[in-house]
Amino acid sequence: MANAKLVSHLKEHSLRTDGPFTLRSGASSSWYLDARQTTFDGEGAATVAEAVLETLDQRADAVGGMTMGADPIAVATAVLATGRGRPMRAFSIRKTTKDHGTGGRVVGPVGPGDRVVILEDTTTTGGAAAEAAEVAIAEGLDVIQVIALVDRSRGVVSSRFASLGLPYQALIEPSDLGVME
Repeated sequence: MANAKLVSHLKEHSLRTDGPFTLRSGASSSWYLDARQTTFDGEGAATVAEAVLETLDQRADAVGGMTMGADPIAVATAVLATGRGRPMRAFSIRKTTKDHGTGGRVVGPVGPGDRVVILEDTTTTGGAAAEAAEVAIAEGLDVIQVIALVDRSRGVVSSRFASLGLPYQALIEPSDLGVME
């Protein structure tokens, strides 16, 4: 049910088919998913969080990932989970190390030994999520799962995380949105 609502919201608010578009990976595509049109919207964020919670490993202490893409997903998921009696924290991973304040790349109430799930909005190569997982592991976090809202990789990302020994789940594929690569 949550995935159907998520697909509907993404199609109505986030999907663009008036390309071509250049993706983060450098590839060109006739369609683009501006997931932030959903993840930064109140109704959309709640819908995203509901879909993530249906897939989330029950052992997770916290959710997060690379800043911007994962931030609204992580916060919405933590708020919804906690409101339902399942304490959850959110965290963010900066693109670069901060050279002032407390420094570092991991931001939020997490620490060594916490079981975390890496989140991503849209993925083509898995690069951002893999980097987030590497940083989290280097900080002593126990990465137990990786979840992407939309996976446009045709199995590449799943294979990438399998080779890293990390369980991976995509909530939606392009065909669910009515688009093809």
